[in-house]
Amino acid sequence: MSIFRFFNTAILTLSSFLLFSQEKLTLEKIWTGAFRPQSLKEIQHLKNGVEFTYLEYDKNSTKIIAENYKTGDTRILLSDSLIRNLPIRKYTFSKDQNSILIGTTIESIYRYSTKGKYIVYNFENKTTTVVADEWIINPSFSPDATKIAFVKDNNIYIKNLTSGTVIQLTHDGHKNNVINGLSDWVYEEEFELIEAYKWSPDSKKIAFLRFDESKVREYQMPIYLSGNNYPDYYTFKYPKAGEENSDVRAFVYDLDEEHTDEILFQIKPYYIPRLQWQNKDVITFQTLNRHQNNLSILAYDVKKAKTNILYKERDTAYVEINNHLDFIDEGFYFTSEKDGFNHIYFQNKKGQTTQLTKGKFEVQNVYGFDPKTKSIFYQSNEGNEIEQQIYCVNLNGNKKQITMSKGIHSASFSKDFRLFIDTFANSNTPTSYNLISSVNGLIIKTLKNNNTLKNVLAKKYHLPKKEFGRVSLNNHQLNYYIIKPFDFDPSKKYPVLLYQYSGPGSQQVKNNWHSYNDYWHYLLSKKGYIIACVDGRGTGGKGANFKKLTQLQLGKLEAEDQIAFAKYLGKENYVDKNRLGIWGWSFGGFTALNAVLKDNTIFKAAISVAPVTHWGFYDTIYTERFLHTPQENLNGYNDNSPISLAQNLNCALLLVHGSADDNVHLQNSLQMSEAFVRYNKPFDQEIYTNKNHGIYGGYTRLHLFKKMTDFILQKL
Repeated sequence: MSIFRFFNTAILTLSSFLLFSQEKLTLEKIWTGAFRPQSLKEIQHLKNGVEFTYLEYDKNSTKIIAENYKTGDTRILLSDSLIRNLPIRKYTFSKDQNSILIGTTIESIYRYSTKGKYIVYNFENKTTTVVADEWIINPSFSPDATKIAFVKDNNIYIKNLTSGTVIQLTHDGHKNNVINGLSDWVYEEEFELIEAYKWSPDSKKIAFLRFDESKVREYQMPIYLSGNNYPDYYTFKYPKAGEENSDVRAFVYDLDEEHTDEILFQIKPYYIPRLQWQNKDVITFQTLNRHQNNLSILAYDVKKAKTNILYKERDTAYVEINNHLDFIDEGFYFTSEKDGFNHIYFQNKKGQTTQLTKGKFEVQNVYGFDPKTKSIFYQSNEGNEIEQQIYCVNLNGNKKQITMSKGIHSASFSKDFRLFIDTFANSNTPTSYNLISSVNGLIIKTLKNNNTLKNVLAKKYHLPKKEFGRVSLNNHQLNYYIIKPFDFDPSKKYPVLLYQYSGPGSQQVKNNWHSYNDYWHYLLSKKGYIIACVDGRGTGGKGANFKKLTQLQLGKLEAEDQIAFAKYLGKENYVDKNRLGIWGWSFGGFTALNAVLKDNTIFKAAISVAPVTHWGFYDTIYTERFLHTPQENLNGYNDNSPISLAQNLNCALLLVHGSADDNVHLQNSLQMSEAFVRYNKPFDQEIYTNKNHGIYGGYTRLHLFKKMTDFILQKL
């Protein structure tokens, strides 16, 4: 036997073994959590400097575990048996960590907000106190841990944990009219503001926002309940582009004087997306105009009833609100995109500003300031746009990289900033949790990894690899990944399905571990499909100028880049250019529609899930940030609306939506489908009853992805 015959025989034998040893990748396994990595939930750090805590639960009990950083020794800090056998769903320590606020029953309201039943457990006297018998929202300890503030029925209340008395701070709260201490729908969704009140550091005052929704138009969603002949209706205030927003005002309540004062600004701000206390006498606010291109950081002195401007920033497009503003003894630091990339700036007490980080990279998160080393710890994508590392920089601008492994790092620091728990993953490594020294970057110990999952996937499922690259399209270098079948043969021709989101500042191409969508893509690859994804113009990781290229014309450049990428792939010898498809969800659904309608010669099939189909249907804050109002930029709304292009449909299309989508309303898909019918264009449609923007619950996701899989197999 020649060596060539022996080699070929060995390859055939190995291939047969691999095929025989494989387990089938199924949608049932994906959506029932078979590949879900283990995690550390609700990580918090104890002030003793030697332990951190996390939530551990099984079918029979829930516990808060305290683990020693270095030895790994664990102890049960609190179990449900100590709190009347109530489950522990979330927890927050008081500042002195002698008490803990426990959420025992939690239900979602919108994307971020929840309501729940809460109790306080005191570690010193081992007592349990019920905060309220009713459902409440956003409870929080006073800094001295003697009181709990919370929102109920759109009003703010304070419970004294010593006496048990409850006082009501506001009395004008009413559903769909006035909200105190809690944001309205659009502030929550777009500014991610939930708790619209803050305790002063001395526990003697509460600053809060009041939302007057009376002029905001209502949106009604029918809810179809089994056994009811008529639907119920869920009604809430939803300001659509160009419409009235809530009138937002700021107040401060003095607990000693039992008196509320309105904070009057020299120029009334249109948006107040952030509030925080600088010290016990000064509250700071971030304010924006309606176009969101003029940001101010204002400091209000409660005693003097006077406002000072700490910082102002303008932009021709928009200014991002600052999630990383922090006051320290030396002044304050913040992040800004004003030099074209998001960087850290420091302003001293004389008002002099210094840029601490510089370069063509983005600071993506800031973790805090260590007063001993005068260092700010942060996360950035320096060196690689699709990865994230942990760094620190001191107030003199001296920078140090702490993590090195290629992939995505995020950090949770100890109280003294000498240690942090590094959550790490890349496309070949499932999530691991490592204890790392912030001094030298060395791994002290691995707290948890998912090597078992990694080995199971490698030995039993033989998943393909993501191949990352850059491609020059439309005069820009764009990041992409491609997933080829495990048994890829370059002499064959394969159909290609593009996946994308494409929204402003988003990033789908990252060197990270597999998402649920990835597993579905791997399943399709096993059926002979290539999956590819490109982050086009307007997406994140490349700086503000690149992100803002789509300003005033959402949908135009995004679709052009997807079309160009499809054409680029279609030229590859291994691609069947007559079998190109595209899919996306939300903004990705919008872009998928635009891509197949703006050039109807490229794609054979498309799936659009929960898409915006005209930005006039969407909310004020998000839409006007990028398009201004319809009254100012009607062409920007109409020219890139898929509804305006419905007559161009020339491929198989599956249109999907949830009937109770409070975010992207069903109206979008219904008016899109009406436009297709008007032009006699065939398409498939699926509406999921009473499901929101996430389209989940029970077997819903499994049903949806079976529908999508069947569609791809039949149409592409």
